[in-house]
Amino acid sequence: MVARRLADESVQPASFAFNADNAKWAEWTIGLYPAGRQQSAVIPLLMRAQDQDGWISRATIETIADMLGMAYIRVLEVATFYTQFQLQPVGTRAHIQVCGTTPCMLRGAEDLINVCKSKIHHDAHHLNADGTMSWEEVECLGACVNAPMVAIFHDTYEDLTPRRFEEILDAFQAGNGASVKPGPQIERIASAAASGPTTLLETPSAHREKFVPPAPPEAPAAPAAAAPAAPAGNPPQPATSAAKPKDMTPEAAPAIKGTPPEAKVSQAKAEQERESARVDEKADGTPNNAMREGATGSESPAGKLDGGDAVGKETDKPAAEGAAPAGTQSSDKSGVATADPNEVNPVAERGGEQSVFAAPEGPADNLKLITGIGPALERRLNEIGITRWSQMAALTSEDVAKVEDALNLKGRVARDNWLAQAEVLARGGEAEYIRVFGKKSR
Repeated sequence: MVARRLADESVQPASFAFNADNAKWAEWTIGLYPAGRQQSAVIPLLMRAQDQDGWISRATIETIADMLGMAYIRVLEVATFYTQFQLQPVGTRAHIQVCGTTPCMLRGAEDLINVCKSKIHHDAHHLNADGTMSWEEVECLGACVNAPMVAIFHDTYEDLTPRRFEEILDAFQAGNGASVKPGPQIERIASAAASGPTTLLETPSAHREKFVPPAPPEAPAAPAAAAPAAPAGNPPQPATSAAKPKDMTPEAAPAIKGTPPEAKVSQAKAEQERESARVDEKADGTPNNAMREGATGSESPAGKLDGGDAVGKETDKPAAEGAAPAGTQSSDKSGVATADPNEVNPVAERGGEQSVFAAPEGPADNLKLITGIGPALERRLNEIGITRWSQMAALTSEDVAKVEDALNLKGRVARDNWLAQAEVLARGGEAEYIRVFGKKSR
């Protein structure tokens, strides 16, 4: 891999700053990323800086690193890794990138390079006399069908001949590059055949008759009293006694003469019993306590599953008049729903308590203002005792581990920066959040 280094100090500017429009765009772009992830905007900002000045200077790298809170070396690594970033001054009117990969080379890319050498500079990455033009050879530009081709800034010019390429360079040299149409420089549509269409050449006739499929022949009606005739060569067979298929079980077989009635067990009931046996066992082979007597979610020794009907048994007593069905939420006289005591609690199933922390007194804060916490996650946090911003901000590493274990959110607290956001909200509310993070909380 070719080593890429910054330009000589003699051409490095003293400072860099985005113009007004680009500065506004950069602020908006950084705001697209969540808190703690703003450094992901480094490539868009470098590209916008290059579009503004034509190349990436040392001052550009340092300015963008300060904007994103990154070490200078990290931004330098990005700028020197990607060859799309120019690390030294380029022509102010045109920087030509000539594709030198095999398809373009076979179709005349070397002639285009010779044009660059004669009209711009003998060596790549050097400016012409007035600093308006420069060139370099690059790898595939992605239009092999239209070879040979060049790219000038963000546009490509394809199907080039040396003469047409010279005309394009002259136009850019004169400051009239906008007059040149990008894309194929011959009578070709995109990457279609250069000779024009080769298929579907027939012109549809406006008077062509519409095709109407023929109607299917009608079958002759059979005489009402006549019996259906047997096919020729296939005489009727004598009636035989029914025989049970050898792969059919007695339970699934139809009524067969001589089979006792008690042997005709319902297939649906047998399948239900087999399914119950499978449900009653966990994947690892251990009994599922939620389905057994005395476990969380078990209602009675009668075999009910979390409020469902008894499996294979009839209830001994009718439900009390006005009682809510088992397995549903009950409500008090005020109409507020309360939790069903028979509901399976996954935290309790693991042997822990439903409330991991003691919830502080007073109204709960709006935890949804913290990026990464939505309504469902807020409810789950409240259930384990986390209700206040200050409470979350004071969590220790051991407390964080308890939260992530109870909610099955390994690494989520640190990844979304919950503690820092909660500390800012506890200190000054949403106004302080906007001041610190530069945007509104959700």
